[in-house]
This record gives sequence, structure tokens and C-alpha cells, in this order.
Amino acid sequence: MQELSPLDGRYKTQTESLRLFFSEEALNRARITVEIGYFIALSEEKGIREFPAVTRKQEAALLQIIERFTDVEAAKIKLIEKKTNHDVKAVEYYLKEKIARIPGLKKYTEFIHFGLTSEDVNNLSYGIIINEAVRTIILPTLKSLSRDLASSGRRAMKVKMLSLTHGQPATPTTVGKETMVFVERLDRQIEQLKRFKMQGKFGGAVGTYSAHRAAYPDLKWEALGAKFMRSLGLTPLTYTTQINPHDDLAEVSHIMSRINTILIDLSRDVWFYISRGVFKQRVIAGEVGSSTMPHKVNPIDFENAEGNLGLSNALFNHFAEKLPISRLQRDLSDSTVQRNLGVAFGYHTLALASLKKGFSKLSIDQSVVKKELDAHPEVAAEAIQMVLRKNGVEGAYEKLKALTRGSKITKQDLITFVDSLKISPAERKRLKALL
Repeated sequence: MQELSPLDGRYKTQTESLRLFFSEEALNRARITVEIGYFIALSEEKGIREFPAVTRKQEAALLQIIERFTDVEAAKIKLIEKKTNHDVKAVEYYLKEKIARIPGLKKYTEFIHFGLTSEDVNNLSYGIIINEAVRTIILPTLKSLSRDLASSGRRAMKVKMLSLTHGQPATPTTVGKETMVFVERLDRQIEQLKRFKMQGKFGGAVGTYSAHRAAYPDLKWEALGAKFMRSLGLTPLTYTTQINPHDDLAEVSHIMSRINTILIDLSRDVWFYISRGVFKQRVIAGEVGSSTMPHKVNPIDFENAEGNLGLSNALFNHFAEKLPISRLQRDLSDSTVQRNLGVAFGYHTLALASLKKGFSKLSIDQSVVKKELDAHPEVAAEAIQMVLRKNGVEGAYEKLKALTRGSKITKQDLITFVDSLKISPAERKRLKALL
């Protein structure tokens, strides 16, 4: 079978876990979960006298439909859909057939999809799978990466390194501190993702429960709907059109986009550190870095991560801009877009796998770090200037500027300069220790 997307071909194994949430089969399983849950909720509503509460045995049989939903069952829905040309209606017909076989429930099958529009089922289904995917796949992977970064950052907190601001040598920093910058940024977004929860819409064709009220005008449908949505782990919306306005999808897309952007920044910085030689990459036996240059050990993991994070962001940014906009009470342009949610999460997941692999092969080259610092003694100018200001030396900045700006100086030049200063011997000694 030929694959159209690399997520289902070259990178299939790296994104396998997401298929439990974002495949067509997973979506239909979620739809079945919604429909059966609603069916049971209706039976328990005392105001619906025509539909008595399902027994424990019947409920167990209903839940087994979800538990035993396999690719074979999914194929049955696709077969029905060929006739209906409507995916949610196909799920409804499939369930009516299954439930009719449960003793005592055949006469109540019209309560499947009772008063609902397809968007009632779809938005709750997407809500379920996104909440679960974020909780079980996305967050644990991000937390693992953050922990790995924090661990390496703490180990390298005292490893002094040359800074580059505007691409030019600047005041020294440490490898650990620069690593922790990204840990702190990432953890802030992780916390926001942890607090995020999908919303739910459940009000019928135009969000008014009008069909529900036509059948049972005295029932408190808003309360029933809100209780049902909370049972699915979703935050109920009170006022909607036919559809969930998708602000929840925009919110999670914005969070994911910020996470991806932070990781793109990290990937590029590490790429430059490797290029400078600050980081060495472990050589893997049998690997080839170039088809023509035998010596190459390329930073491909960080390049792959950057590229896939960009692809992920292209989709997440589109989701955030497009999905919250719908013409009047409903248009269908959101439907085909939402089917690509798994693609965005897929490229994100693929990128994190590359980053984890890349970082596992890195080590600090202490000799390169020291050589860089030794080659640029002028970066001590800021520290010297501050000590001069502290001691009231007039024109401290200008003195250091005249000595260092645009000039190639040596450590001895700085020592000579410090010896010429009219400050205490103790301060001169402390300044020389900084060089």
C-alpha cells in the first residue's frame, strides 16, 4: 500500500501512539461513546416515561459495544456510510442495529441520536479524544523532555561558555543557564496545557434544544445536557449556534503553537552550539553523515525537529485562525479541517522524538568552550566597567570602549589596563581573577 503522508509511511512507528486517538476508527469509537452515553442518560431521566431506565445487564451490554469496537466493526460503519454519505448517520444506523439485538431494547432504538444534530456528537467526540490525547501522550512526552533538559542543565550550570549577542562575542554565560531558559519557558506552557479542557456543545440543530422540547417540553434539557457533557470530562457551553464555536480548539492550538515555537528556538540554538563545537555528537556505528563526505556527523535530529515543528505550527496556526469562524448558525468548512488535528499533533510528536534522540547523543566539549573564552578576553569589559563605576572612576564605560571596541586584544592587555587603574590592590586582584 502506498502512503500519501510520511506520518503513515516513513514515520509510522514514531507516531503509532496517536492512532488510538486521531484515526477514523478512533473518532467513530468516540462517537459511539457519546451516543451510548446519551442513550443511557435519557433512559435514566424520569420525565421520559416512554423509555424506562436500562437495567444493569442492558447497560453492561451497551458498554460492551464500545469495548469491543474493533477495526472489523469500524469497517461495518464505513460500509453503511457508502449508502448514507454521512458519517454520523452511519454511526446511528450501526448502533440501532447493535442495540436492537440487546434483549428488551429493540423498541427503544429511536432514542439513539434523539434530538441531536451531527455536530452535537462530533464536537463531544473531538473533545474526548483531544483531552485524552493531551493527557496520555502529549503532556507526558513534553514533561519527559523538560525533565531531561532540566537534568542536563543542572549538571552544566557551572560550565562557563562564550555568549553571542547579535552573533558577536558577549559576556560569558553558562551552558546550564542557557538550557534552563528553555526549561522555564517550556514548563510555563506545560502548566497551561495541563489546565486546558475541551468544551462541549449539545443543544440540537441551532443550539436551542428545540427538537428536544417539541417532544418533552417540561424537561430541563439544558441541565441534562450540561450534566452529560461534564460526565464526558468537558466544560459545557451555554449559548451556541449549531456548532461548538471551536474557541477550545483555538486555545489548545495556540498553546501547542507556543510550545512548538519554543522548541524551534531550542533546536536552532543547539544547532549553532554543535556548529561551534560546544556540543559534540556521539558517533553511531554504521551511520552515514553524508553520501559523499565521509567525515560528516550532521545535527540531523535537530534539523528534523525544526522542520516538523514548523509543519505542526502551520496547521495549529490555521486551526486557531479558521475554526472559530463560521457563517451565521453553521457552515461545514470546519469539518474537513478538524480531520487534520491528528496531523498537527503527529508532526509535533515526531519532532519531540527527534529532540529526545538528538539530546541523548550530545556532550559538552570542554576544550572548545575554554578555547572560545580564551580567544575573546574582551568580553570581560562589562565586568571591569562595573567595578570601575563602583569605585567612582569617571568615564568607566568610555575607557573600556576605547580599549576594546572593534579591537583584538589579549589577556595581557587587560591585565596591563587593570594594573594602571587607581583602585585598591584588593579590587585589582579581584578583577584579574575574572580574566
